[in-house]
Amino acid sequence: MSLLKNLWVTGYRAYELEIFQDNDPKQKIIMNYLSQTLFEYCDQGLEWVLTGGQSGVEQYSVSASQTAALADYQLQVAVMLPFTNFAQRWSENKQTQFQKILQQADYHNYVSQQDYQNPSQFRLYQQFMLQHTQGALLIYDPEYPGKSQYDWQAIQNYQQKVDYQLQLVTMDDLQDFTSSQTDFPV
Repeated sequence: MSLLKNLWVTGYRAYELEIFQDNDPKQKIIMNYLSQTLFEYCDQGLEWVLTGGQSGVEQYSVSASQTAALADYQLQVAVMLPFTNFAQRWSENKQTQFQKILQQADYHNYVSQQDYQNPSQFRLYQQFMLQHTQGALLIYDPEYPGKSQYDWQAIQNYQQKVDYQLQLVTMDDLQDFTSSQTDFPV
């Protein structure tokens, strides 16, 4: 890992991972993976995690950034959203969880200061995230397509023009991590 000050963390939505409860073991595995990986990035000088507000990897990354193991690094977290009223159509439970995530973040804002208008707001969001980070940690496996394929494609296109790091974490990577895991303090 070379020096990154700002890292975009994104990946699968909770439903794509079939995580429907907070006590799902898969969530703990991903949280442990994120905590350990962010610890390694912090050791190399990481200062900010930039992520979105989607339920799943993005929200887990906010919580993972707040673990005791990372406290000494004073890692900052920004939750950037593509448009206003981002979670407006979510269930009450998901909106409550979303509000907790925003409260945990050091900073949150909207790339577009308007409500949802059209899909171009998502492309502008991706462009913002790419331009304000030096690399991405993407939990996504091309063998198991999901909505994160659009972020993966945007990152690959950006890499053709700019020196931009990508740590792509596949299902095999998570399985290997689980097999070798002794609990990382979260």
